[in-house]
Amino acid sequence: MRVQLTIALGTLLAAPAYAGELAIDIEIPQLRVAEYHRPYVAVWLEGADGKAAADLSVWYMMKDTAEGHGIKWLPDLRQWWRKSGRTLEVPVDGVTGPTRPAGKHRLRFDDGMPQLADLAPGEYVLVVEAVREVGGRELLKIPLTWPARASQSGRAQGESELGAVALSVRP
Repeated sequence: MRVQLTIALGTLLAAPAYAGELAIDIEIPQLRVAEYHRPYVAVWLEGADGKAAADLSVWYMMKDTAEGHGIKWLPDLRQWWRKSGRTLEVPVDGVTGPTRPAGKHRLRFDDGMPQLADLAPGEYVLVVEAVREVGGRELLKIPLTWPARASQSGRAQGESELGAVALSVRP
């Protein structure tokens, strides 16, 4: 019995352990428009098959208003809604949160967090979608490999609803 335990521990120590961290910087530009509304934003990972693999973050109006609760407008995040949103019951702890003002916002995820804990190794695409009432919509994509065996980075530049989106992946 003691020999078997030693072998099992030796096997565990010899196996390569890959941890990982994703850092995502999202810029919401200040728009000069007559009627400004903060954008709804969805951030997720898609697998090589184009299907949603992990919902990372969804920003929406969380308070009640005369028009109703903000979930009414979540389907306006069309790509995210079709791939993942319609099957979620929001709010989702650690995923959903309030809309954010213009400026730079950083999201961090590590492989121990629920969003990444069950993510199989492979090629993925980080997708950031933004839509704004009385505004437009925008979708940006950055490819990545998970788990990271070496540092990776990527960047995409929005034209209207999103500014710069930067991704950093570290082992």
